[in-house]
Amino acid sequence: MTELLAARVLAVPDHPQPGIVFRDVTPLLADAGAFRAAIDGLAAAVRAAGWSPQYLLCPEARGFLFGAPLALALGAGFVPVRKPGKLPRATARADYALEYGTDALEVHRDAFVAGSRVLLVDDVLATGGTLAAVHALAGQLGAEVLGALCLIELPALGGRARLAPLPVQALLRCGPAPD
Repeated sequence: MTELLAARVLAVPDHPQPGIVFRDVTPLLADAGAFRAAIDGLAAAVRAAGWSPQYLLCPEARGFLFGAPLALALGAGFVPVRKPGKLPRATARADYALEYGTDALEVHRDAFVAGSRVLLVDDVLATGGTLAAVHALAGQLGAEVLGALCLIELPALGGRARLAPLPVQALLRCGPAPD
């Protein structure tokens, strides 16, 4: 399965700026069999870790692509974590640093009740800034964070260490340079 998925993820050098290698998952999404394998693999990783989330917290936009079908596969709720100003009701906010800049994320304050078991889900774990912000939002709302799950991890960028001691699972591990 990992060979199928890895073959459908393209390394795009110098995007969105020089020195960044962007992991393009659109070929994986366009291949129904590979997309199904990715969701099945992510669900299997959740089960193998012994996690039983009530909700998946997923940052836009690519976290949505994997989080929504994974939530259905796990029988969990899907909670979108959005850029500022996109959610219509009262929100919690976390600012964070990206590999190539800064940003902020928000989640509805009533997305789940305090004490809910949540899993953080995104497509790529690079420096860990995005998932650290999602983790901070979950903490603001009193969630029990079970762990973080990604399709791809870029180990050389240190995201796993930034999220420690939170357990992290990833289906693929890629180097920072084009493969």
